[in-house]
Amino acid sequence: MSDLDQPRPEDEPALDWREGGVPVSTRFDDPYFSLSGGLEETRHVFLQGNDLPARLVAGFHVAELGFGTGLNALALAQVAQVPVRMTSFEAFPMSLPQLAQAHAAFPELADLAAQLRAGWGGARINLGQVELTLVLGDVAQTLPEWHGRADAWFLDGFSPAKNPQMWEPAVMAQVARHTRPGGSFATYTAAGHVRRALAEAGFVVTRSPGFGRKRHMSVGRLPAAPVIDA
Repeated sequence: MSDLDQPRPEDEPALDWREGGVPVSTRFDDPYFSLSGGLEETRHVFLQGNDLPARLVAGFHVAELGFGTGLNALALAQVAQVPVRMTSFEAFPMSLPQLAQAHAAFPELADLAAQLRAGWGGARINLGQVELTLVLGDVAQTLPEWHGRADAWFLDGFSPAKNPQMWEPAVMAQVARHTRPGGSFATYTAAGHVRRALAEAGFVVTRSPGFGRKRHMSVGRLPAAPVIDA
């Protein structure tokens, strides 16, 4: 996270702020979290969609496309009772003042959010039981270079219609490549081309009820490696 050590104002994402403290990216014309309940959406889509916290064991590894405000990391830290890891990929990291303004919308996460901001710029950030690593840059370049494999993915980039590069088949193939056998993903989008790309990458993809006004979302599992008799 060395790029965050000495942030420049021109590096900050350009934001508009909606009622309720919701930041909206002017680059992608898309809110960072739901206008009708960001934390509830995170719990529904990313935690429940990956069957968390039930699956959490020591050393469990969550990976994420689209760190944004850090809301998903904070929600994970709120429920994690054992040490877990999280790696999040982000192209346009917020500044500390922007994070603080966004975090004000979630007073029940205030203590964890303060930990996040206190660690901003470090190689690792400790959020309760979660050890967070943030990987900065274009995911099309950074994900192929990553050496980790995740047990669960939060696919939380901006809308595929507004940020199609994040959801390219090549990126979804890299998600599968960096998933352990039996690992999962969850995402708020049910866009057909995203679902097809994830299925072609190897996931068994299912459409599930979405949050709020969104009728559907997508979840999936990477089949476990077949057992080969000796």
